Amino acid sequence: MRKKTIAIVCSAVMAMSALAGCGSTASETTAAETTTAAATTAAETKAETTAAETKEETTAEAKAEETKDLSGSVSMVGSTSMEKFANALSEVFMEKYPNVTLQAEFVGSGAGIEAVANGSADIGNSSRNLKDEEKAKGVVENIVAIDGIAVVVDPANTVTDLTKDQLASIYSGAVTNWSEVGGSNAPIVVVGRESGSGTRGAFEEILKLEDQCKYSNELDSTGAVMAKIASTPGSIGYVSLDVLNDTVKALNLEGVEPTAENIKAGDYFLSRPFVMATKGEISEQSDLIQGLFDFIYSEEGTKLVESVGLISTK
Repeated sequence: MRKKTIAIVCSAVMAMSALAGCGSTASETTAAETTTAAATTAAETKAETTAAETKEETTAEAKAEETKDLSGSVSMVGSTSMEKFANALSEVFMEKYPNVTLQAEFVGSGAGIEAVANGSADIGNSSRNLKDEEKAKGVVENIVAIDGIAVVVDPANTVTDLTKDQLASIYSGAVTNWSEVGGSNAPIVVVGRESGSGTRGAFEEILKLEDQCKYSNELDSTGAVMAKIASTPGSIGYVSLDVLNDTVKALNLEGVEPTAENIKAGDYFLSRPFVMATKGEISEQSDLIQGLFDFIYSEEGTKLVESVGLISTK
């Protein structure tokens, strides 16, 4: 009986050992399968990522190759205030792409927008925002830079600062002598741009003086305004910030100096956009024009914008 009992116990122990062994093997198998599955998923994810990166690189390379082969001609018509920027853009872009010709004509913002609207120009350069009626013709506003408008006087003028109200009063004709704004007893010669000028439009809009200014002289270019102010005692005018030189004196407005830094900070109130308008969205233009805008909005284009005294939109 004793021997039979021992035999039964031994059999039970052996069976339990066998079962334990089977359990370990099953666990090890499950763990191995899980590890293998995870490794497979990771490999597949990596392969997908690599494929996506390769596709992206290929697309970028293809686009770069297309841009490299740009050729043809682009006509720009419009703002005289944008002459410095447009000339610099043309020079750099044509040097980068020898088979491209950029032609620029400077006849005023209104004429430039009309030219692109009627199809006689590829791009209309405007130193003001587009009007609703211009947009209604399918013209699209593409802002490429921000420009400040400097108020300038002849170098001998003793006035250094004007408030917004004083400036508006001078241009509306309410103030006619420099002594009324802290200067010497001398008549104020009010100089401005011709009707249709983007600079004039922006200046009058900011001061809320549309069609109310009392001009002594209305001149047809930024250069003409600069020359008039430099040579006329008691004169005052407005020009694009990027053309300032020592032939005239720029006034502070509300105690703020006309600089790019102050305009970016929002402290200097006379500023306006530089627009390169197109008939339709940029994406609807030719490869050449799209390439031109790609360049303008690139890091290289940003440096060009800043090199001519303008403020980048980035």
